[in-house]
Amino acid sequence: MKALELNISPLRFAAARAYAALFGQKSFYAGPFRTVRVVDIPEPSLPGDDWVKIQTSYCGFCGSDLNLIILHDSPSAEPFTSFPCILGHEFVGRIVETGAAVRGFAPGDAVAVNPAIGCRIRGITPACSACRADRPGNCRNQAKGRFSPGMFLGLIHDLNGGFAPYVVAHQSQLFHVPEGLDLKTAVMTEPLAVALQALFDNPPRAEDRLLVIGGGVIGNLIVQCARVFAPKCSIAVVDPSPVAGKLAKELGADEIIPPGGIIDRGAVITDATCYKPMLGASILRGGFERVYDTVGSSATLNTAMRVTSELGTVSVVGIGKKLKLDPTPLWLKLLTVKGVYAYGVADWNGSRRHMFEIAMELMAANRVKADRLITHTFQLDDYRRMLKVNMNKAEHGAVKTVVEFNPGIS
Repeated sequence: MKALELNISPLRFAAARAYAALFGQKSFYAGPFRTVRVVDIPEPSLPGDDWVKIQTSYCGFCGSDLNLIILHDSPSAEPFTSFPCILGHEFVGRIVETGAAVRGFAPGDAVAVNPAIGCRIRGITPACSACRADRPGNCRNQAKGRFSPGMFLGLIHDLNGGFAPYVVAHQSQLFHVPEGLDLKTAVMTEPLAVALQALFDNPPRAEDRLLVIGGGVIGNLIVQCARVFAPKCSIAVVDPSPVAGKLAKELGADEIIPPGGIIDRGAVITDATCYKPMLGASILRGGFERVYDTVGSSATLNTAMRVTSELGTVSVVGIGKKLKLDPTPLWLKLLTVKGVYAYGVADWNGSRRHMFEIAMELMAANRVKADRLITHTFQLDDYRRMLKVNMNKAEHGAVKTVVEFNPGIS
């Protein structure tokens, strides 16, 4: 079967970076040292009795996939990956085969898949503290156990990700897609779960002023989820794209701020006082109670801390590279800075629920309109055009792009 492969080695890394500096980013998918290509691989077989095989319906292309392809990520996570690997961690499909020990799932069931690979899947006991807390995405044993290193499906050599017609998954990774929720919408379950986790970790109150830096997929979903958590809170979004800004306003944001105006406009929105030091950027006393940085760069995180109010919280949702930070606002205003990665469980409507379940419930009830973010659909063979679109979203009016398998089958 055909699948989208990411292949990085030390030599390819150096050569691809050098070639891209001369010929542009398209060399990452079209040059002699390209990091990604479509390859033929065997159809996967079940690794054990508690696994299922899934026929993929849709797989979403994530910003983190693009960062991997263009070698933008920090090398710090490299020990927890293995190459070559088949990309794709945002996928849904229908079960076509089940192992003898699988319970609660059967062939024909539509499922969304939590891609995290933790202790249980790796056969490690006792489970680490993160896995015991239902956070396998943050498992400490991502380079140990029965499989090669890998944080999740789509970034591990032994198990292919969702940019392939078939995928195998452990039964603990599966979540039923509710009746009535079409699979093209359900493919947004994973990114919506990320946004939900950010809100559960940093929950807004009715009187809070929120700032979301970055109006892309995750930023928009944070806006929509914040409207569910605290319908009356104030939400401002920072994004340079007219397409993203317009969509954010339509789906719940009160105001769109251009990137250069965060501090000045933030002072007005929050009735804060702006102070200008002899050197460097201004800083607010007062400001936004909750800030969600979906970019994660030095510039955005430094600004986020400067516009967050005393005792406020900054959630770092975007996965940046090396950052250079001025920690003064951190101690001056007693800020909390939280990392956001993957997802777990939380109390929701009187029961303990996984973020995937909450995400699909919200989409099925039309309380979060995640499908509005899907702007482009591709076939796997057209991956080069998909990458070209994702490398210049503004030019193409793109927000979320997905690959469709088996057209006409829902």
